[in-house]
Amino acid sequence: MSKGGIPMRMKIILGCDHRGKDAFDLIAKYIRANESYTLVCANDELVAVSVDYPDIAGVVAREVSAQRADYGILICGTGVGMCVVANKYRGVRAAACHNEVAAELSRAHNDANILCLSGDMLGKRSTLAIVDKWLNTSFTGGRHQLRLDKIRNIEQRNKITVKIDSQIKLEKKPLRNRLVAVF
Repeated sequence: MSKGGIPMRMKIILGCDHRGKDAFDLIAKYIRANESYTLVCANDELVAVSVDYPDIAGVVAREVSAQRADYGILICGTGVGMCVVANKYRGVRAAACHNEVAAELSRAHNDANILCLSGDMLGKRSTLAIVDKWLNTSFTGGRHQLRLDKIRNIEQRNKITVKIDSQIKLEKKPLRNRLVAVF
């Protein structure tokens, strides 16, 4: 991607609950080391107490849904809880991936825009391999685009406006370009 001949950096928003903190730190370091990405953290790196995954997943999914971030990465114990919540938001296609094949296919076939990972079941090497594969796989389009169009039609037919009260508020910390969920 480029704008006026200048390469644009992909904006990635990263969030975790308390069980995903170690993977969060690992992924944050990996993304910050790559000049192609701009990292925004949905919660502080200092997750020391229990965090309700729906709150963090909601922060990330809202940013991706509103197209204020290109992609999101969420980490909880299994990746499933975050995935369930994220997929409640319009235009979000979250995928819980436990290996590189699932990560590749979620991007190539489903144009997944949020990657959900397990903080409990993946080692460091597997986590980074999945993230790398996911970030470096493009959507193939073609017959898969037809399926995404059907998903968008389902979203339109089932359009329901629901206000979800959360126990968090979002604050922007300008020095580190982070969104922080404050409890």
